[in-house]
Amino acid sequence: QVQLVESGGGLVQAGGSLRLSCAASGRTFSNYNMGWFRQAPGKEREFVAAISWSGVSRLYADSEKGRFTISRDNAKNTVSLQMNSLKLEDTADYYCAAAPNYYIGGSRAKYDYWGQGTQVTVSS
Repeated sequence: QVQLVESGGGLVQAGGSLRLSCAASGRTFSNYNMGWFRQAPGKEREFVAAISWSGVSRLYADSEKGRFTISRDNAKNTVSLQMNSLKLEDTADYYCAAAPNYYIGGSRAKYDYWGQGTQVTVSS
């Protein structure tokens, strides 16, 4: 089992920045590739970004390229999502998730463990 706890969400004005963090506990964190997803009200949960267990490989959804940066610190068992130039449409609950180290991508079904989410609201 891997337990994931997100933090860092909040209210921010459009154009601003937020940094989300996800703390992992349980099994060896470096055994897992990690991802961030988000779910807006009335919409399906969608992929945002993923990072390999080593941190070498990173993948982003097209809408986030250039604005969001995913990173991890295996010594601290954390994965982060730096979000810049936030837009109104970035408003959502953001979730971190853990996948086996052979998978890096946006398929929700491939992720075995999920956090409870942190809310991000972007205002005009």
